[in-house]
Amino acid sequence: MSGSEPRHFLQPCLLLLLAEHPDHGYDLAERLRRLGIEETDSAIVYRTLRALERAGWVGSAWTPSQSGPARRTYHLTADGYAALDAGANEYRSVRAVLDGFLHRYDTLRASAAKPGPLHPSRVNGNGAKRWTPAGR
Repeated sequence: MSGSEPRHFLQPCLLLLLAEHPDHGYDLAERLRRLGIEETDSAIVYRTLRALERAGWVGSAWTPSQSGPARRTYHLTADGYAALDAGANEYRSVRAVLDGFLHRYDTLRASAAKPGPLHPSRVNGNGAKRWTPAGR
């Protein structure tokens, strides 16, 4: 298990940011970093925005810039708001499962005599396994 964000989490994050207010791709990449999505470069953001636009969840228009060429401004569509709502509800369900998992894990850790990484050890002489702190 590695990585700090679930796979494809960039899409709902962009939908959320665009629901807050329309923006340019480069500015969205910066806002993603402030949201805690660290490993996102502009190319990935633009690729994802194009995919969201193809799905009908995002629209865009060229807007003049005061300091250079026109820039594409992205905004959420009605279908995008619906997708954001559906995604948020799905993440709430996932959060409930994760909260249950973490509660059980924390209970297990609290019952262990020593802190440290958990590892399997044999108990009760019947071959059953139980997770205990490493080194026990």
